[in-house]
Amino acid sequence: MSIRLAVRASTLALCTTLVTSFALPAQASGVDTVLPKAETAPLFDDEAGGDANADDPAIWRNAADPGRSLVIATAKQGGLRVYDLDARQVQSVPAPAGPSADDKPGRFNNVDLVQGLRLGGTRADVAVVSDRGNDRLRIYRIDRNKTGGPLTDITDPGARPVFSADQDEINEQQTAYGLATWTDRATGRSYALVSQRNRTRISLLELIATPAGTVDYRQIRTLDLPSSFRMPNGASWTPCAEPGELPQVEGMVVDPADGTLYAGQEDVGIWRIDAALTGTPVLIDKVREYGVPGTYDEETEECAPGTDPGFGGTHLSADVEGLTLVTEADGDGYLLASSQGDNTFVAYDRERAEHNEYENTFRIAAASATLDGSEVCDGAAALNAPLGTRYPKGLLVVQDGEETPGDGDREATGFKFVDLGEVVETLD
Repeated sequence: MSIRLAVRASTLALCTTLVTSFALPAQASGVDTVLPKAETAPLFDDEAGGDANADDPAIWRNAADPGRSLVIATAKQGGLRVYDLDARQVQSVPAPAGPSADDKPGRFNNVDLVQGLRLGGTRADVAVVSDRGNDRLRIYRIDRNKTGGPLTDITDPGARPVFSADQDEINEQQTAYGLATWTDRATGRSYALVSQRNRTRISLLELIATPAGTVDYRQIRTLDLPSSFRMPNGASWTPCAEPGELPQVEGMVVDPADGTLYAGQEDVGIWRIDAALTGTPVLIDKVREYGVPGTYDEETEECAPGTDPGFGGTHLSADVEGLTLVTEADGDGYLLASSQGDNTFVAYDRERAEHNEYENTFRIAAASATLDGSEVCDGAAALNAPLGTRYPKGLLVVQDGEETPGDGDREATGFKFVDLGEVVETLD
């Protein structure tokens, strides 16, 4: 999550009030609403809570027993959490420590899945995680019936940093951040696309199974998105941030059908890129704040906005965060994006032939006084497949950046589970 313009504080406060009012009608403020079915227990980013902070989910479908599918989610310094479809925790995996007490500890940022990765003559489903603290990927084999929990760490011990040359650079934390996986249907090879924190770089890493049964990776190529932009009036614009920081990417997803990567540059918009990181990226939509000049104030650590020149988009409010796909067998479906600045989710046509045109906007509102909605959402994951009797039309899981715990004195985050069928009905 990057520095935001100070003017957005009042907007967020208004959206928070709207979302937490569970009596809100379905068409309030012209935006459709859907309601969550369940939520995870709150995570607390303090010493008592194990420095856990909800960020990004992935949904693993148990093909043998879909009702026993799992949600695997990052908790930053708190590691990983694994939940069943009732949002109950079934496993907690700690993030690894740093090499020494003076080094940054592990911090799990984003997670995605690879199905059927070849491992020593067999195939297995794995979860791939970006460890921002150690600037590495970590890979976990998924076995729903394993004693002690479904996840087993199979990261090769010799795995190298993704972006850093040494530990000093790792401690500066311009490290692995956003993540999406991709299996090339033409070759069968699997990859992770990883963005760099506070930079515009994306790296393509091939996942490599070793004879020891572990998984390593190697860099194939990198791509740098723009950090400054030419406006229609000829002016040059760079999103306001702390000195030395560039507009980063976090939310990413790859369309498995055609290898299209969608990447959310938080203060800019959504890019469409070939997942092999070849060709020219296309900016398919911009945030409303695109082109607004800002001045960073070191005392407040905020950006004071200047006059809006009117070059931004009309659907997204920075930051652009979690991206996920609702896929359909005929190639249709939706690209969903978390519009963090106004607590909504924006849907685009999945098909490139339709130029990923805007479809609709919705909000996840409170279902009751005890089951609130999703606010300031970071990560999101959708799976359009039956998941037992509870989610027969699929599941959408979203991060809630402002969870409402029983202890109101502690800041908390969590994840909301939403019936994907209801989302699709709203979009249609």
